[in-house]
Amino acid sequence: MRVVLAEDLFLLRDGLVRLLEAYDFEIVAAVDTGPDLLQALVEKRPDVAVVDVRLPPTFTDEGLQAALEARRRIPGLPVLVLSQYVEQLYAKELLADGTGGIGYLLKDRVFDPDEFVDAVRRVAAGGTAMDPDVIARLFAGTSSSAADPLARLTAREREVLGIMAEGRSNAAIAERLVITERAVIKHTSNIFAKLDLPVSDDDNRRVLAVLAYLK
Repeated sequence: MRVVLAEDLFLLRDGLVRLLEAYDFEIVAAVDTGPDLLQALVEKRPDVAVVDVRLPPTFTDEGLQAALEARRRIPGLPVLVLSQYVEQLYAKELLADGTGGIGYLLKDRVFDPDEFVDAVRRVAAGGTAMDPDVIARLFAGTSSSAADPLARLTAREREVLGIMAEGRSNAAIAERLVITERAVIKHTSNIFAKLDLPVSDDDNRRVLAVLAYLK
C-alpha cells in the first residue's frame, strides 16, 4: 500500500516512516511542508495520505488545506489527519465533501502501533477512522432539534453510531457495548432506516451514516 506522509518534526516523521514500513506500507513520499504535500499527493496519487494538520510555512492548518485541495483534484483520495489537539472546525472541513476515506486521529494514538496501522488501513479502504475524543467533541455539538434526523435515534443507537464512526466492525461494537452481534446488526439497520439512507452495500451505508452523524 502506497503512502504519502507529511510531518514537519523530523524525529516523528522518521518514526512514522519506520513504523509504516514495518507493516509493509510503501512510503512514496515523506514531506514537511504544505506545498510539498500537495505536490506529492497530486503527482504520486497514493493509496492513502497521513497528514499532520499544522505544517510550514504557516503552522496553522497548512497540512489540512493541502489535503483538502488534493481531494478536490483527486475525488475520494483517502486522507488520515493527525493533530495534537481536537479541532472541531478541522474535522468538519475534512467531512464536508460527504465521501469516505477519511480519518482524524490525535497524535497520541500513534503510540499504539496496531491501532494506528489499523486506522490507516480502514481509511485507505474507503472507511472512517475517527478518534474517540474527536467524536465526543463533535457529538456534544450536535443538534437535539426534532428536525434533525439524528434526534430520531435512541440512546443505544447513538452509542452504536458513535463507535461505528471510529471505523469499528460489528464484532468490535458488540464487544465494546457487551451485546451480541445480532443486536448490533439490528441497531445498525434501525440507524440506516431512521437516517433515510438509500439501499446500498453495508460498507457504503456505514460511511454515509457516520458522515451524517459527524456533520
